[in-house]
Amino acid sequence: MLTAVREVQVPLLAAMLLGAFLAKAWRALRPHAHPARSDPADLFPAHLRRPIMILVFAAEVGLGLGLIGTAVKFGHDWPVLPATVVRTGTALFFLVAVGALNEMRQRRPAAGCGCFGELSGTPIGLRTIARPGLLCASAVATLGLPPLRMPSSPAVAGLWLAVLAFELALIAFLSPELSEIMVRLGYSEPCELRRMPVGRTMSALHASSQWRRYAAQVSAGSPSDVWREGCWRFVVYPGYARGRPVDIVFAVYLQSRRPAVRAAVLDADTDEILGPTGTRESAVL
Repeated sequence: MLTAVREVQVPLLAAMLLGAFLAKAWRALRPHAHPARSDPADLFPAHLRRPIMILVFAAEVGLGLGLIGTAVKFGHDWPVLPATVVRTGTALFFLVAVGALNEMRQRRPAAGCGCFGELSGTPIGLRTIARPGLLCASAVATLGLPPLRMPSSPAVAGLWLAVLAFELALIAFLSPELSEIMVRLGYSEPCELRRMPVGRTMSALHASSQWRRYAAQVSAGSPSDVWREGCWRFVVYPGYARGRPVDIVFAVYLQSRRPAVRAAVLDADTDEILGPTGTRESAVL
């Protein structure tokens, strides 16, 4: 049983490291991401924070991939020394994380750990500190472990799954990010607060059937006015219908996929709503 417990640690540690890296990378790459929340890099002078964060990124992805790459045996050779180096480095990484989080908790009690990007905004507590301590012990347990192999029997496979389920439950208990994930899964942002770039609105408009219907009447390459009201963005193009100047007003609903698009043609002089052929009608947007 002890061997099964030790063997489960390698993929678990790799998943934790790569998951933390991907969460931070997602926050950094988002075009409208919120400013980064506090994390242990804030303990250092401002000119050192970016290099330290890059170092953390590199350590997480390097150790995560290293754990996977050194866990299997290729042919008759197994990289004993690289495996030992990677696993020792993983243990040291989480040991340093324990010290950094403890220092952060004392100096900035209201700050989050930043371990998993935007999800880690909860103030650092004892559970948050205990998590890297647990992972450090897990990394130490992998030292000297031979290359991983497939379970030799259904009973061994069941033991692996039981150990993995128990440890995942323990990590979930120590992770305040879990509650943040549950809140986000159940939260739908009101469309009035939804951020939508004007460029994406224009792309959706130009791909719509309403645009194709009225494009022949548009007389300018760019809109004369663009504004937002609640969940809709309005785009006005000057145009001509039956020889008379008109304003063609498009309303695009603010959602990322297949937004609703409506249109109306207004007389440029009287603001009366006209039909697509230039006749008066009572319809509205």
